[in-house]
Amino acid sequence: MIKYILFDLDGTLTNPKEGITKCVQHALRYFGIERECDELVSFIGPPLKEQFMKYAALSEKDAEKAVEVYRERFAPIGLFENEIYDGVLEMLQELKNQGKILAIATSKPHVFAQKIADKYGISPYLSHLSGSELDGRNTDKAQVIKNAMAVLGAKPHETVMVGDRIHDCEGARKCKIKCIGVSYGFAAEGELLGHAEKIADSPCELLRILSDM
Repeated sequence: MIKYILFDLDGTLTNPKEGITKCVQHALRYFGIERECDELVSFIGPPLKEQFMKYAALSEKDAEKAVEVYRERFAPIGLFENEIYDGVLEMLQELKNQGKILAIATSKPHVFAQKIADKYGISPYLSHLSGSELDGRNTDKAQVIKNAMAVLGAKPHETVMVGDRIHDCEGARKCKIKCIGVSYGFAAEGELLGHAEKIADSPCELLRILSDM
C-alpha cells in the first residue's frame, strides 16, 4: 500500500504558464531572442539552465546568466502569475484524511516553491517540501525525490511520484518508485506514455487512482 505521495508542483498542483513563460521571454530578450509565450511551455518542468542550453543553444555560462535574468522578473512578479488547478485542494484534503503523507518534490528552488505553496493554500497538507537550491544544486529530479524520501523515511515500495513531465517519470524510475502522470499539465502529446504507470486527466481522477494504490 502506498503511504507517501510526492507531487511535482508546476503543471501538477498549479498552472504556472503565465509566470514562467513571461520570465523566459524576458531572459531570452537579453540575448536578442524574441519568442511568443506559447512557444516557451517546454520550460515548464525541466531545470532552467539545462533547458536554456537545449532550447536556445546557449553555452553553460550564458545559460547561467539567463537563469539570473529570469529570476530578476520571477522573484518579484512571475512567482505569483500562477493559479492552482480546480480540485487540487480537495484532493489533498481527502488524501490526508486517508492517512497519506504528502510532500512536494520539485526542481524549482525551494525558496520559490515554498512561497507558492503558502500563497495557494497547499502548505497545510504537506509534511515536507523538497526543492533545488538557488546556486544550482539539486536540480536533478532523482536527487530531489531522493532527498524527500530521506527526510520522510519513505521506502520505495510505499512511495509514489506524481508529475506532468517525463523528468518526473525518469526521476521516479531512478529512485525505484512508481510514477503517476497527469495529462492536464505541460507534457507533449505522448510524452508520458510508456513511462507513467497510469495517467490522470484531472485532479479528481488522480484522487481515485491514488486512493486505490
